[in-house]
Amino acid sequence: MSKIEFTAEQREMMVNKLQRYFEEELDQDLGQFDAEFLLDFLGKNIGAHFYNRGLHDARAIFEARIETIDEDIYGIEKDVN
Repeated sequence: MSKIEFTAEQREMMVNKLQRYFEEELDQDLGQFDAEFLLDFLGKNIGAHFYNRGLHDARAIFEARIETIDEDIYGIEKDVN
């Protein structure tokens, strides 16, 4: 899997969310460097699990749509008898 890249704005948003979570839920101050380090750690160590789950969900949607299309195609077949 290739590395997932985010824009500076996206990274900043994620870092801010981590900092807010630590402050509001854990009553801990998470500095900018620590939040960026944590974000990188999460991305490298568990991000693939979330990515793969997203692919699994997308595949299920795709397969359901293909099944519907397949049924529609069979539905327009002409009787050859």
